[in-house]
This record gives sequence, C-alpha cells and structure tokens, in this order.
Amino acid sequence: MHRYLTLLLLYVTQYVGVGFITVGLVAILRDGGTPLQTLGALTLIGLIWPLKVFWAPLVDRFGSARRGHYRSWLLVLQPGLVIALLALLPFDRPGERLGAVVAICAVYVLLSATQDIAVDAIAVRLLAADERGLGNGVQLAGVSLGTVLGGGVCLVVHDRYGWAAAVLLMAALTALGLFTAGRFREPARAGRVSSATAYRALLSVFRQPGCRRWTFAVVTLLYAGSGAAWALVTPALIDAGWSEARVGIVTGVIVSIPAVAAGLVAGGLVSRLGRPRVLAGAGALLALSTVGLLPLLGGSAPAGGTVAALGAFMGAYTAVNVAIYTVNMDYARAQTGGTDFTMLSAVGLAVSFAASSAGLSAAAYLGYPAVAVAAVALVGAGVVLGVRHQARFAPGVVPAAVGLEN
Repeated sequence: MHRYLTLLLLYVTQYVGVGFITVGLVAILRDGGTPLQTLGALTLIGLIWPLKVFWAPLVDRFGSARRGHYRSWLLVLQPGLVIALLALLPFDRPGERLGAVVAICAVYVLLSATQDIAVDAIAVRLLAADERGLGNGVQLAGVSLGTVLGGGVCLVVHDRYGWAAAVLLMAALTALGLFTAGRFREPARAGRVSSATAYRALLSVFRQPGCRRWTFAVVTLLYAGSGAAWALVTPALIDAGWSEARVGIVTGVIVSIPAVAAGLVAGGLVSRLGRPRVLAGAGALLALSTVGLLPLLGGSAPAGGTVAALGAFMGAYTAVNVAIYTVNMDYARAQTGGTDFTMLSAVGLAVSFAASSAGLSAAAYLGYPAVAVAAVALVGAGVVLGVRHQARFAPGVVPAAVGLEN
C-alpha cells in the first residue's frame, strides 16, 4: 500500500500545475478579456508533453546510483516544479504580461513531463504483473485529482482571495512531492544502459510479441474513437449557449471527479478479473456513454443531464485508459522502463491529437451526431481486437520480452 500511496502523491503533485495551466489559467485569462485566439496559442505548450519521448532515453541512461537512479531525477525536478510555480507570483494580472507567463508555464510543463518519465519508470520497476492494474488506476486517479486541485480548487481560491493565494496554494501542494521523493527508497538497479541502447529501445519495444498489434491497432482504434468524440464536446456546449468559464469548470474539473473513482475501481478490477474483462467492460461503457452524448451533440444541453453524461464518459474513458496503461506497462522493460512506457503512451497521445482534429473537421460536413456514431464503431472495434490480443499475448501467455540488444 505504501508504494501505491507514493505513486499517487507523485502523480498528483506533478499535475496540480498542469491542471491550473490548462483549466484555471485559461478561465482567468478569458475572464480578463484575453481573445480566444490567444488562448488557443497558450494550449500549444501542451505539445511539449508528447515530445518527451525524445529525451526519455536520457532519463533511463543518466542517474545517481547512490541516491537511486530515478529518485535522483525527482530530487531535482520536484523542487524545479515548485520554483516554476513561485515564479508566477509577480504576474497578478497575467493577461498584461502574457509572454512571460507563457514562458514560465512552458518551463513548468517541460519539468513536469520529464518527471512523468521518471515516475513511470519507477512504477515499472516497483509493480509486479498482478499489481500493474491497481498501479495504473492510481496513476490515472492521481492525474484526475491533480487536475481537480489545480484547475478547480486553485481557481476558486483565486476568485475569493486573489492570484498570490492561488499560486502559493499550488506551490504548497506541489511541495508535498518533495517529502514523498525524499522518503522514497528506490530499489537498487542492476547495471546501467548506454545512451545508444536507451535510444534503440524506442524502436525495439515494438519488436516484442504482439506489441505492434496492440499499439497500432488496438490503442489506435480506442484513442481515435474517444478522441474524436471528446473533441466535439466543447464546441457543442458553446453552440448550446454555455459560457466559456462554465465549459472550462465542467469539462476540466467537475467531470474529473468521477474519473478519480473510475481509475481506482478499474485498477482494482484488473487484478481480480484480468485485463481482457476490464477492457471489454470499460470499452462497452465508453461506447454507451458516447451514445449518451447524442442529446448534447444534437443541441440539447440541460445542466444536470449534460454533466451526468460527461461524467459517465470520463469515467469510462479513464477505466479504458487503466487497461491500456496496464498492457503498456506489461511491454515496458525494467532497464528502459521510462523510454518504453513513454514511447507506447506517445503513440496513443498522437492518435488522440489527430483524431480530435479529424473529428472536428468531419463534424463540419457530417454534423456532430454522425461523428459520434463513427466514434462508437471505432471504440467497439478496438475493444474486440484488444480482447483477442490479450487472449494471445497477456502476461504468462507470451515468452519473455525481447532483449534491449534487438
């Protein structure tokens, strides 16, 4: 249990600032009159996150054996996150000095993305095959909880007590990770990979049995469907007359709350029921919850029903992610856990970005409901292929992972 709590605190504290930047800051700037075009440009700093795959091998290669290979990264990155947040203190009117604010936020996202590599690698090393489901449930619950704290709680504090209070609260919450990293004792690492070997792992991870089929068929279909469906939500809410602030709070904060519970429940079920059953059940719920968005996509958006539909979608989506991340972790090798897990996750993230763009473009010609129906079909196909994949390639069914030299 101590290991899960450690992972939870690390994931939460690295996402508090991310939640504030993506939800809270956007709402603050919009309330201050910042144009939508500028806010769109602000969100581009999120592209730093998928690019972390290019420096993930460096995190696997370099580290202190005395302090713990990945822990030594945390001892540098966690204080860096706190300092980056404190650097926002002078900008109590962020819209007037947006260039500096965006630069600081970009530094924060860079540090947070790098820490995510190290924490993922720690999870790969700490968790046995039968513990990965709950471990990844904890991870996704931590991400959602960090979003709620940063994007919701800190936004409320800003509204009542001002900019400085919100920034100091974010820094204090993030600083909890300092104590977690300081108390954590990483197991000794057997040897160290070279830089060349670590970078070769970016491709050799796909040579493991069934990995290409999992990543480029199953994960691609699941993320294409869910990404296209979720991309329709914000414009549909705006079309239905919701304000930007209301949309931001509901989609970025309120619907993250059921995602916390869904992550923990799905993680526990993976250990009890197995990966295929959780994937099948969560995938079916995701398809049904996408159908539940049809009233909104048709122009009807009453507050209660809409929030319930969005909450159901995010809960099911999080549960599907638990299954996906668990299988990704099955394919992550101990010596290059950061590189492997990051590479596998990056493919899904890239698909989500592309599907979001494609879904919105298609909706301009076909309408929201038609795209949602296509999204349901994609998710359904992904679930069927995923269950078949696990019947052949689940842990204990396939040979050991290929070596790093391949």
